Amino acid sequence: MRLVRSRGFTLIELLVVIAIIAVLVALLLPAVQSAREAARRSQCANNLKQLGLSVHNYESAYQCLPSGSIYPCPALNFATGLPSCWGFGVSPFVSILPYIEQGTIFNNYNVQAGVYGSYPPNTSGPITWWANTTVFNMQVGLFLCPSDNKILRSSLSNYVGNMGGPFILNGYSGAFSPLNPPSTPVSLGVNTPWGYPQTQNAGIVTLAGIQDGTSNTGLWSEAVTGNSLQVRAGTGKQAEMRGFFPTTFATNPFNLIQAPQQVILFLAGCNAVPPGTLATSTQRGTSWQMSMPYYANYSMYNHVAQPNGRQCSNVAIDNIGLDIYGASPPTSMHSPGGVNMCMCDGSVRYIKDQIQLYTWWSIGTRAGNEPLDANSF
Repeated sequence: MRLVRSRGFTLIELLVVIAIIAVLVALLLPAVQSAREAARRSQCANNLKQLGLSVHNYESAYQCLPSGSIYPCPALNFATGLPSCWGFGVSPFVSILPYIEQGTIFNNYNVQAGVYGSYPPNTSGPITWWANTTVFNMQVGLFLCPSDNKILRSSLSNYVGNMGGPFILNGYSGAFSPLNPPSTPVSLGVNTPWGYPQTQNAGIVTLAGIQDGTSNTGLWSEAVTGNSLQVRAGTGKQAEMRGFFPTTFATNPFNLIQAPQQVILFLAGCNAVPPGTLATSTQRGTSWQMSMPYYANYSMYNHVAQPNGRQCSNVAIDNIGLDIYGASPPTSMHSPGGVNMCMCDGSVRYIKDQIQLYTWWSIGTRAGNEPLDANSF
């Protein structure tokens, strides 16, 4: 009886099969990654939608939008009667907690303890806020965008409120404005305003005050969170998104030139920051409970540089450099390049990086009377 031997694969046939599988994987992998990013972007848009609804529910209850910064901080040092938050105010995220199903966190927040100060065990600044560290160290899932590969393990937020268009043109012109302009507390209930010309229009914002139309005015957008690592210019856009860079454009906040051409020159200087320049701060989005009236990077963003543009300081207030006079645009890791944005009517749009600059500025203002074509963004 004749035996028939089964023929095995030759080495060449095996290599051909492996090569075919590798090609198929190479073809499918980008599609899989694109589908995953689309899902992440959709979840991010849903988070912003919920934040938009929370603002509308807040407005229904109080007939105004949440304050961009409850400042001066309501926590008082009982010995001096002065605010005890190290100059920080309360962010709008605290105000909307009851409207995003986080009432438990809100109810455990001790207003008289404050929102920021020395971090335990450091005692160089206010320590009353230690009574709130358990609350404010909690991570709220709604505040996180799944596309951002977070580095720090702290109470982060990927979402930021619209403070307005180029600040040197019209100050707090967005949907979120500090309750009061920056000032120095001198005694209980008595504060000396700093007198910056563009901060005098701080105050309460209502839906009726959004005269450009709620569908044409930005409310919330997103921002890549900072980290504790050094960030340098010229290391790629994704790395630079986590840093805030100094410029040679520093000027006097009491004598700002209020002209669009000046903003264009500033942006050119910002984009020309020499490679290797060390970022002055990587703190964006690292403490969702606090904000600062004269800074942009704590819970706020502005419409100066286009989405995913470089963050730059314009007025050197201190060595941190997070001033509102410069560029603090929304940023994201989404692909293709752009950011999700919740408008004041609660709708969410995807704004591409290439949006026309003046259109971008116009979306940032609530009452700038700029004509906007719905097809332009």
